[in-house]
Amino acid sequence: MNVQGRIETPDNDEARAALETLRAWAAKADPVEVAQLDPAIARLLPGHALSNYPDLSRVYDAQFSVDDSYKASLPDLQNGPASLIVGANTRIEHVGISNFRLPVRFKTRDNGDLTLETSVTGTVSLEADKKGINMSRVMRSFYAHAEKSFSFEVMEAALDDYKDDLDSFDARLMMRVSFPVKRPSLRSGLEGWQYYDIALELIEVAGERCKVIHLDYVYSSTCPCSLELSEHARSMRGQLATPHSQRSVARISAVVEPGKCLWFEDLIDLARAAVPTETQVMVKREDEQAFAELNAANPIFVEDAVRAFAERLLAEPRIGDFRIVASHQESLHSHDAVAVLTEGPTFASASLDPKLFATLIHQG
Repeated sequence: MNVQGRIETPDNDEARAALETLRAWAAKADPVEVAQLDPAIARLLPGHALSNYPDLSRVYDAQFSVDDSYKASLPDLQNGPASLIVGANTRIEHVGISNFRLPVRFKTRDNGDLTLETSVTGTVSLEADKKGINMSRVMRSFYAHAEKSFSFEVMEAALDDYKDDLDSFDARLMMRVSFPVKRPSLRSGLEGWQYYDIALELIEVAGERCKVIHLDYVYSSTCPCSLELSEHARSMRGQLATPHSQRSVARISAVVEPGKCLWFEDLIDLARAAVPTETQVMVKREDEQAFAELNAANPIFVEDAVRAFAERLLAEPRIGDFRIVASHQESLHSHDAVAVLTEGPTFASASLDPKLFATLIHQG
């Protein structure tokens, strides 16, 4: 049986000695450390005596101006000492902000500029002995370049800036857009805007930089097996039957080789050449019939799709490592048919995000 020891009440001399020790520590400690132990300790310091419940102003002072001395007095918990770290004192691979949005101009293949709403994610590495980062510096560094027409070169300049601002080794910058391309119908001569979910990603690890373009390509996939069974019913029994086909999505992620330029339009053209049954924008009856014929001429399993994309990517000298993630969202089954194909070490991974395939849904 444990017997709790009786705590002795200190006498006046012991209490006075403890107070002096506490004051000596508080005078040298970071203000945040003092506040975390007990905010009341600050009142023990010379010149800091306050009443327990001071009268505070409840009126917003719109005329108040912040000078340098006041700014220097503001607490900065993110840049506090290592003693304030919560949890394991370990390195963090990526910390920053995601989905801050602004209009950005992008260069197009025809030498034009296109201003698009852009979702930006910026992160840096954080060493074990650092408490945190100033998140707003990522935005401020990016905004310094936001008036330029963006390319990978401009992204590199922005990455350099916020790496310097945050004193970090590794960093990542991603920009996501919905990129419009005018597409003709198959036979009627109409045109409409097709929108492509595209992301530019710039990654720096251990001083090595990698440039990646991600594209979500939406297409129709007609099941070859279902097509043959339908034709069998027609020829053997005179039975009308239709093969099942479905809207499908392939997420193509391609590393751009150093010194090369790969336009958004180039990657879109590559995907369309591999799998020509892209979903349509403007459709009249003759276009709908043409699309049915196009699908019948290009029946495709999900395995066929990722290999067809891979064949085109392997033949493109501007592209290095790549990954293709495809989802055929079947009309026959209640589940989807999926496939992943990678080339090179950049995207190789034994584990997948549990919701990876669920993100391959075209919102329309």
